[in-house]
Amino acid sequence: MPVVLWVAIGGAIGSAARYGVNVWSARLLGAAFPWHTLIVNIAGCFVMGMLVEVMALKLNVGTETRAFLTTGILGGFTTFSAYSLDFALLVERKSYGAAFAYGAGSVVLSLIAVFAGLYLVRTLAS
Repeated sequence: MPVVLWVAIGGAIGSAARYGVNVWSARLLGAAFPWHTLIVNIAGCFVMGMLVEVMALKLNVGTETRAFLTTGILGGFTTFSAYSLDFALLVERKSYGAAFAYGAGSVVLSLIAVFAGLYLVRTLAS
């Protein structure tokens, strides 16, 4: 099966898991604070760190399995895990300037992009 299909299957699983966390956290913790996003970001990053290290040190897995687990399941669950791994890899390579630019740029530019998208649609809709 092509890698892209493994990613798609994993993405469906991760997205369904994220929805489950959304429902669960709203019932348990309420909806006044975005607990669901905080939970999936922290859990996804923790699992990404463990998974990548186990695959690197202990498991001999192929491209399909890596893509299914990381890009697929964890990518569907939270893209923050991929962002965090990319940042960590830059730091481990001692590319501190690039890590800072990537980390700060991703957060700041993504927030600007959200507000720009909101503004654009609101402007066109009025």
